[in-house]
Amino acid sequence: MVQIFNTKEEITNQAAQILIATAQKAIEERGKFVLALTGGSSPVALYQLLATPDYKSKIDWKKVFIFWGDERWVPLDDDLSNAKMAYDTLLDKVNIPKSNVFPMYKEGITAEDYASEYEKAIKSITAEEGQFDLILLGMGDDGHTASLFPGQAVLHEQHKWVAAYYLEAQNMFRITLTAPLINRAKQIVIITFGENKAHALNQVLNGPYNPEKYPTQLIKPLNGELLFLTDQNLN
Repeated sequence: MVQIFNTKEEITNQAAQILIATAQKAIEERGKFVLALTGGSSPVALYQLLATPDYKSKIDWKKVFIFWGDERWVPLDDDLSNAKMAYDTLLDKVNIPKSNVFPMYKEGITAEDYASEYEKAIKSITAEEGQFDLILLGMGDDGHTASLFPGQAVLHEQHKWVAAYYLEAQNMFRITLTAPLINRAKQIVIITFGENKAHALNQVLNGPYNPEKYPTQLIKPLNGELLFLTDQNLN
């Protein structure tokens, strides 16, 4: 499903309403809400909104478990870190236990080894089902989502839930949830807006199936819901 809005503010408000409603429902039904956050610039306004008094009071943060969809393999205090951005804008401003937050980085270990650890952490919260209540994603102007970049071997991963690899174009390691795990989620929301992303989004939604070029096409929930929140540039 695609929802088109006039402004980024409207997208942010809708994403916040979805997250809050999903959290409340999951906590009421199962006693916990398992969420994967996205990085980049698109969700900053959403995290800031969720941290305001009117919004953060609507979620029992002690019952929220936070993971990430992907991460640059940089220390948590690095400005490139998705986790740092989330802590600065949201997590440090709500009453969530430190043990409930699982950053995609750890000192003294390789990215590949930590990918295996991260999968175990996910299983410790979701069991073997590996089902997130909600996964937030963005999309780049090249059609990538999470760290599923065009032309990379990770696009063909079928078994691992979490993978790490060296991305030559960026001269750094990336760590990411894989498409098979993402597609287990109950709900996936992709937030993408701006004229520079319109072409890729149109190809993802309406073009021929070519995930090697537009990896966001790999996102096809097995039993859950997929929602794109975007702006008028899609038209």
